Amino acid sequence: MNKSLRLILALMSVLVLANDMRAQDPEFTQFYANPLYLNPAFAGTNRCPRLVMNYRNQWPSLTGNFVTTSATYDQHVPTIQGGLGLIVLNDRAAQGTLNTTTVSGIYSYQQPISRKFSIKAGFQASYFQKTLDWSRLTFGDMIDPRKGFIYQTNDVQRGGQVKAIDFSAGLLGFSDKFYGGVAVHHLNEPNESLILGTSRLPMKYTVHAGAVIPIEKKSKDNDARLSPNLLYRRQGEFQQLNLGMYVSKGPLVAGVWFRGLLFGQTYRDAFIATIGIQTDIVRFGYSYDVTISELTPSTGGSHEVSLGINFECRQKKKKFRTIACPSF
Repeated sequence: MNKSLRLILALMSVLVLANDMRAQDPEFTQFYANPLYLNPAFAGTNRCPRLVMNYRNQWPSLTGNFVTTSATYDQHVPTIQGGLGLIVLNDRAAQGTLNTTTVSGIYSYQQPISRKFSIKAGFQASYFQKTLDWSRLTFGDMIDPRKGFIYQTNDVQRGGQVKAIDFSAGLLGFSDKFYGGVAVHHLNEPNESLILGTSRLPMKYTVHAGAVIPIEKKSKDNDARLSPNLLYRRQGEFQQLNLGMYVSKGPLVAGVWFRGLLFGQTYRDAFIATIGIQTDIVRFGYSYDVTISELTPSTGGSHEVSLGINFECRQKKKKFRTIACPSF
């Protein structure tokens, strides 16, 4: 059996088992460049209106790559004593064979605990639609051992679309130098089965924390800082640990991350390099995931680009503490 046929049969097996599998959410490498997706409690933490756009192309060397795009908007609204946020996300797998679109609304509330420490709670309601394009699927009865896919399948189309409501929540605590938070997505574990039966989207638990350490202070626009960070995530049986460090000097930011798991079912997934530039108005970042798992080097890694725009707004006399977390 040649290599191409083995790959085809492996993909067919995945399709057969798809109804029993537990899915994972799309992932962004630049966590803090897409803060509302990381934790709904981030809504309004910038106080002024903020628009963020993200693009990720995972495993571009494979025909079954994942392309994820998102756009978010948030701001603090004094009249409701909290922040409002909006997320629009689209995830395309295998050149559009599986397409997911999600729209989320967020409300967050900030409460000062002391002069130096505040907490923020966020609540998120989402509507998603997942669609399977049956015309792009291939089945075993379509294969000729010598000529490849030349026959019409006898498989009957079943389902192909699912819509559902989803709920999530998050909590964030921060001071001038330290920050950390927890988020739980898919609290109601909605059914996302595309064919017969039930396939619940398992809850996703996220814990993230970090610090900002000044290493050189020349002026407001030319400070140098280190920012160590960690992020732990669990969804169903899947676990992941991210360890990283950012270095910033004035408007320039660079970072290095390791993604994998160092305990339990130990595995290595990727090393990540990030570079970006940030001003008071515009933020732009690029990151590349170097795959170090058994898939390397055939995947082509992962490319990710982020763009953020901060809009000016009138600042109230009442003190509002913003979070000093990394930009990417």
